[in-house]
Amino acid sequence: QVQLVESGGGLVQAGGSLRLSCAASGRTSSNYVMGWFRQTPGKEREFVAGIRWSGSNTRYTNSVKGRFTISRDNAKNTVNLQMNSLKLEDTAIYYCAATYSSIMIPTAGYDYWGQGTQVTVSS
Repeated sequence: QVQLVESGGGLVQAGGSLRLSCAASGRTSSNYVMGWFRQTPGKEREFVAGIRWSGSNTRYTNSVKGRFTISRDNAKNTVNLQMNSLKLEDTAIYYCAATYSSIMIPTAGYDYWGQGTQVTVSS
C-alpha cells in the first residue's frame, strides 16, 4: 500500500506559478513511478507528468512541456510539480498517483491516488 497526500493548490493569475507537492508513505521502491494527473468536470482524468523514484527519467504531456517540471526528493519521499506560465486551461483538480513499473513511465493504469488539490487559474 502507498498513501499519497497532495498540497500546494490554490488560485493564481494567468502567467503565474504554483508548486504542488505530493508526500508518499508506505511501500515505495525504486521501481515505482510517480505521476501527476488533472481532471476538469465532464472530462477524463489526464496524465500531466511522471517521474521514476530512481534515475532521471521524466515524461510530460505535450501541453505542459517547457512550463511544468516534475521532480522528487527521495529523502523526504515527496514529488513536486512546479507549474510556471500557467494558463486558464490548466485549471483543474490535480492528483498525485503511483504505480509499479520496471521500465517505462505509463500514462494510465496507476494504482494509488491522492485526494486531489484544486488549481484555479484566473484571467
